[in-house]
Amino acid sequence: MDLFLSVTKDLLEGFGMTAKLFALTLVFALPLGLIVSFGSMSKFLPLKFITKAFVWVIRGTPLMLQLIVVYYGPGLIFGWDLMERFNAVLIAFVINYACYFSVIYRGGIQGVPQGQREAGQVLGMTRGQIFFRVTLLQMVKRVVPPMSNEIITLVKDTSLANTIGVVELIRSGETFRTNGGLIWPFFYTAVFYLVFVGALTILFNLLEKKLNYFRV
Repeated sequence: MDLFLSVTKDLLEGFGMTAKLFALTLVFALPLGLIVSFGSMSKFLPLKFITKAFVWVIRGTPLMLQLIVVYYGPGLIFGWDLMERFNAVLIAFVINYACYFSVIYRGGIQGVPQGQREAGQVLGMTRGQIFFRVTLLQMVKRVVPPMSNEIITLVKDTSLANTIGVVELIRSGETFRTNGGLIWPFFYTAVFYLVFVGALTILFNLLEKKLNYFRV
């Protein structure tokens, strides 16, 4: 029992780092993704091209590679000191997920019928009013299902922080395998992921039901 409690304590500490990375990634990537989506839909062609090219590169390369580049790249290229490991992980995660979110946002915005935006113009609404009062509310309904999938994927992707030595949940469980020869704590980590993902699934299901008034 003492061993079980000790393992649970260490795994909870690793889970705390996982939850911190998850929460901060969402806080920064969700609004950044919306900004990136505006760039990809911009009528200014150079900005549109650069944004789409950047999103293509980020979506086309592994997140693990991006972690390594963000952590080691500045030092190798510019001779800078290595940044704090968690900060490097957070930057890589925010950039990666902002690009994925931007594609979802763009699909949601473009999925709102053009006629509704034109109706807003006829009523004398400004572009900002049309976006926040007409487009944004309907976009939210459309993006919740695909966004929920990405957010659940984010929970599992946090394990990649282990790549540059950040002690998150998987790393905590693996420590017992490498140092103590215990395999069960490594599988015990699955319980934490399943509970986390289960809670998110319930939350998103409730959110989708709340947004049913937009159904047409």
